[in-house]
Amino acid sequence: MLLAIAGGLALDTGFPGLGWWPLTFVGLGLLFIALGRDSATWNLGVGLTFGLAFFVPHLSWIDGTVGVVPWLALSLAEALIVGLFGAAWAWARRGAVIWTKARLQLPLFAVLWVGMEELRAVAPFGGFPWGRVAFGHADSPVGQFAALGGVPLVSFFVALVGGLFALVFLAARRLDIGMASGLVLLAVAVVVGGLCVPLGSGAQSGHLVVGAVQGNVPNRGLDSFTQAREVLDNHVAGTRELLEQVEPGELDIILWPENASDIDPRTDADAAAAIGVVARELGAPILVGTDNYPDTGGRLNTSLLWDPVEGPVDSYAKQHPAPFAEYIPLRDLARRFSSAVDRVRTDMIPGTEVGVIELDSARLGRVVPIGVGICFEVAYDDLVRDAVQAGAEVLVIPTNNANFGMSDESTQQLAMSQLRAIEHGRATVQISTVGVSAIISPAGVVVERTELFTPAQIVATVPLRTSQTPATRFGDLVTWAFRGLAVAGVVAGMAGAHRIRRVERAAP
Repeated sequence: MLLAIAGGLALDTGFPGLGWWPLTFVGLGLLFIALGRDSATWNLGVGLTFGLAFFVPHLSWIDGTVGVVPWLALSLAEALIVGLFGAAWAWARRGAVIWTKARLQLPLFAVLWVGMEELRAVAPFGGFPWGRVAFGHADSPVGQFAALGGVPLVSFFVALVGGLFALVFLAARRLDIGMASGLVLLAVAVVVGGLCVPLGSGAQSGHLVVGAVQGNVPNRGLDSFTQAREVLDNHVAGTRELLEQVEPGELDIILWPENASDIDPRTDADAAAAIGVVARELGAPILVGTDNYPDTGGRLNTSLLWDPVEGPVDSYAKQHPAPFAEYIPLRDLARRFSSAVDRVRTDMIPGTEVGVIELDSARLGRVVPIGVGICFEVAYDDLVRDAVQAGAEVLVIPTNNANFGMSDESTQQLAMSQLRAIEHGRATVQISTVGVSAIISPAGVVVERTELFTPAQIVATVPLRTSQTPATRFGDLVTWAFRGLAVAGVVAGMAGAHRIRRVERAAP
């Protein structure tokens, strides 16, 4: 249990803000050792303990948004799935072949870890993939494997190296220096191997000149949403400040964050006038983060492309609203645990279209497909991949981090945007109301970024790319392969153990 606690805490330090990514290997290595007993029930408890030690600090930014009870409840729900991983690992390794061969246990351990992350990504309530170990490796060589197989492949290699770390420790404890040295070299080879993955970053279909506006909010926290007009005014003013860096007509598009205008300019004349005037002053369309209330009920979180002449010409509605933040499942039950659920007065409903906005660029003389993933959607593999498969040549992640104060939430999200850039070979712009906003190259390098809770503008020329990485083309197959192997590993282990009495099993 102590190893599990230490491992969970070590894993958290590998993510932004500390960002000590080698400690993700240490954390998973300690978990591998902690799960040494041949007891599914015991390992369930070990996995749960590890999960709590990781998720409670990793998701601490939720406390400032909806309170301590939802924060701890979500942490517990995610930790329970890690507990199921511990039990599954006990079952899977009981097969006669796996039981006595550590070299086969390592890849199975890593496959099961990826399978557990895939389960967290889809359940419950549509999943919450925050905290996948791949997201701690946006700046490490291992992160470059994302271009080959996406986030699941990166997580696999992180878990594999974590298992190698565990075997190094066990070999060193036996004073088997030769084995320990060989395992260290193998671990280093896996990590450095990521540098051999080619990452294309040059323009293939021209460049796009973008202006990104971080307007800031009048104060921190949820109260900022009661001052929607002032938030809109901040982004209008920040857009005008772009004229200090560019001449009218130089920008192809201006990017605003999620919730930049919680007043829908399609139904509010003043908002429409303010956005239209500044778009004409800059001579460029604006991608506006706003809300839409359809006649059928509910609320759509929308990125709306506003043309200087024609007004609204295209839009994308968020496909994956966040449960308990943008809509409340089981509202009556949830209210018993936290009255904060009533802050969400109108439940958000999911959009149905792939996240692509079509920008008719006069300078380029063609339509440029722009991939859009609003806020937490950057954490979901299929949503971003669908946009690139649909033709997106650049990615935009509009987000609103005002709720989370000075926590690590924004930089954790930035790491996800970096990994998506690598995965699909697309320049990526993360634009936030309060930061962190950034320009990311197709190789995942942060070219320019802003600070938290300050008005800022970024002007950048980003490359447009049309080729598809292996992860883009085959990412769905990779995902299902890991899921299938995880299930097969558990079933095979259970079947193998059924043929051998537990007391007759050799020592592992």
